[in-house]
Amino acid sequence: MPSKHVPVLLEETLATLSCEPGKLYVDATVGGGGHAFEILRRTSPDGRVIAADRDPIAMARVSARLAPFAGRFDLLHANFRDLPALLRARGVDRCDGVLMDLGLSSDQLHDPARGFSFSRSGPLDMRMDPRGPETAASIVNRSSEHTLRDLLRAYGEEPNAKRIARAIVRARADAPIETTDQLVAIVESAFPRRRPPDTVHPATRSFQALRISVND
Repeated sequence: MPSKHVPVLLEETLATLSCEPGKLYVDATVGGGGHAFEILRRTSPDGRVIAADRDPIAMARVSARLAPFAGRFDLLHANFRDLPALLRARGVDRCDGVLMDLGLSSDQLHDPARGFSFSRSGPLDMRMDPRGPETAASIVNRSSEHTLRDLLRAYGEEPNAKRIARAIVRARADAPIETTDQLVAIVESAFPRRRPPDTVHPATRSFQALRISVND
């Protein structure tokens, strides 16, 4: 399935990179390939891109998307934090521009099977790399109440972290927490029934914290 992710501030980003033919650019979080595609298009005929992503699903999509530029790009299935070592191993000691578009892509967020969003029913996964050993479900079902509380505070800045952690521990004593819907209901139960209508969804910070923890 083609990527539906639309790069934000595309023109501004490419202007900053000063894309020119004959130069080498690194897209450290290639995602749907929108930035990489435009860099390659604007640097024809001999500009090059080394693109990386930790999500193999994204890599498969971007490989097809960049096919018209065969021979001018290399794809690395890797976390951006490992790129310096990987580039050195390939004999690359300099480049002309680096792009890092951090965070979730809309492809990841809108795929229920990935479990990233509290607004979509799916398995409680949240792994950017599905080969990773830790899922959000394993964290909420195995972590101590103390660990969950600290995680929610550190990664989600959740003021109700203590109550949410306690609610999770109580709920999992009855049955494993395996879906996004289950976790949303548990988090909501830890909040007051009456909330101002303009407040963010109660699960926003908890899901953020788990996404960061799973993929750290």
